[in-house]
Amino acid sequence: MNTKEKIKKFTVLGVLFLLPITAYLFFASGVNHFAKLPVLTENVLELNDFKTEDGKTKQLKDHITVLCFFGKDVESSYANAFNLAHEIYKKNYQFKDFQFVILTPEGVEDEVRILKTKLTEIENPENWNFVFGKPEAIEKVFQSLKTNYTLNDNSASPFVFIIDKDRSLRGRDNDEDFGVLYGFDARVYSEINNKMSDDIRVILAEYRLALKKYNSKREI
Repeated sequence: MNTKEKIKKFTVLGVLFLLPITAYLFFASGVNHFAKLPVLTENVLELNDFKTEDGKTKQLKDHITVLCFFGKDVESSYANAFNLAHEIYKKNYQFKDFQFVILTPEGVEDEVRILKTKLTEIENPENWNFVFGKPEAIEKVFQSLKTNYTLNDNSASPFVFIIDKDRSLRGRDNDEDFGVLYGFDARVYSEINNKMSDDIRVILAEYRLALKKYNSKREI
């Protein structure tokens, strides 16, 4: 074997040896960096002033919640709901303690029933929780998020939010497009499919890891 062939052989061996190590370090640093989704707002207002159609209450505490504001004109939020159903709900609704909560004004119960029927065509909507309250109560919850968004005159917003089990708003504090990203625009399919889907994976992984550590300690 001549010198050129030896150099080629050792170069190939070196690449084969270093590549897995480099890949491991890259992904390990990524996991550490994205291990927790940043907390942007603490103490989001609890849903004490809202009831489901059958008079039950829903709570943010101890749940991972996708919080939505569909307002009086429910039909105008159909496209947003379908984007969320396909890209977020369908993939994650069976995760324990994961829920969708949609705040809507009293009086739109019939419209909500129609939407829920349409959602059954995508996936079992058992964890789509529509709760009803006064517009003033909806505004109070929205304001407690402390974002740079506003509700429209129908008490609606296209933005949806990730709330953790401690009633904290999670999002991005250094997004490449928006800087601070409080919520996700459900009208924009790519934003839901990419940014929000990724962030939901991160927060669910965070809680899976916490549960795994808890169970390990109990076994000890």
